Amino acid sequence: MSSSPWWAPRVYSDRRPFLLARNRITAAFRAWFTERDFTEAETAVLQVSPGNEAHLHALATELILPDLSRTRLYLHTSPEFAAKKLLAAGEPRLFTFARVFRNRERTALHHPEFTMLEWYRANEPYKTLIEDCAALLSAAAEAAGTQRFVWRGREADPFAVPERITVAKAFARYAGIDLLAMLDDRDALAAAAKALGMRVAEDDTWSDVFSRIIAEKIEPNLGIGRATILDEYPITEAALARPTAHDVRVAERFELYACGVEIANAFGELTDAAEQRRRFEAEMAEKERVHGERYPLDEDFLAALAHMPPASGIALGFDRMVMLATGAQRIEQVLWTPVVDPQ
Repeated sequence: MSSSPWWAPRVYSDRRPFLLARNRITAAFRAWFTERDFTEAETAVLQVSPGNEAHLHALATELILPDLSRTRLYLHTSPEFAAKKLLAAGEPRLFTFARVFRNRERTALHHPEFTMLEWYRANEPYKTLIEDCAALLSAAAEAAGTQRFVWRGREADPFAVPERITVAKAFARYAGIDLLAMLDDRDALAAAAKALGMRVAEDDTWSDVFSRIIAEKIEPNLGIGRATILDEYPITEAALARPTAHDVRVAERFELYACGVEIANAFGELTDAAEQRRRFEAEMAEKERVHGERYPLDEDFLAALAHMPPASGIALGFDRMVMLATGAQRIEQVLWTPVVDPQ
C-alpha cells in the first residue's frame, strides 16, 4: 500500500476507477439476486460467538447495559449464523452484503474489515451454487467492462464454464498424493508432504499438513484460464457441511478459484444440531491447543439449526471478486476507506 494516506488526492484518483467499478458490480449482483426472488437481509455485526473455526481470529468488544452490567461480544467473522437463523425463520432465499472482521489478516488479499457476500437457498441442491458462481463471474466481468480476470500474471476467462475437480483428484494431479488412502493417517500424509520438499513440524496435525499442501501445491494451479470449482473436501475439513450422498468420507463443500485466488466457499449445509455441536467443540479444543483461547458456542444458533430446512449456502469474498474483475493488485485499491494501520 502507498506510504501516502488513502485519501491523498493522487492516491485516491488512482483508486477511484476501481471503486466506481465496485459500485457497478454491487448493483449488478443486487439485480441478479432480486431477479431470482432472493431477499436481501442485513445481519447484526455484534454476536455472542464470532464463529467457531480453529484458525479464525475475531475482534472482541464489550456491551454495557443501562444497569452497567457487561457482556463480552464479538464482531462476526461471517454472517453465517444469523443468515441460517433467517432460514429457520422461514426465508426461502436470502443474500447479504456483510461487513465482517478478522484479526491477524492483512496481505494483498486480506484486510481486517472486508465485505462478505453470502447467499442461501432453502430446499435447493448444492450443485445450484456452482451455477450461481458461473453466472456471477460473468456478471462481474460485464459490470467491470472486461473479458479477462487478472492477478499477478495469471488470467482466467470469467465467461467460460468453470472446471470442476474433486480435492482427491487435485491432490493426485498436482501433488501425486492418494488423499483418500491417507484420511486417517497423519504420518503418511506428512511423509508425502516431506517427499515433495515441504516443511512439516512435529506438532502439525493432519489438517495442518492438508492445508499446507493445498496452499503450496494445489491452489497455484487452480483457476488458470478459467475458474475452478474445487469440490468434495474431506469431512474433517468441512465443519458446517453435510456428507455427500455417494461417499461419507467427503463433504458437500467446494471452493471457487480464479487466477489462483480463492473467491468463495460453499456448503451443502449441515442441519444436525448435535453433530454441529460436536464439530464446534472439536474446533474450539484445537483452537485452545494452538492459540490458547476459545470462543463461546452460539446456543441460539444451535437451537435454530434444529428447525432449519435442508439448504445450500456460500460465502464469497466480494472485494477479491472486484480485484480480479478490475485488475487491482491489492485489496486496499478496491476498498472505499481502508483500515488505517496504527502508527
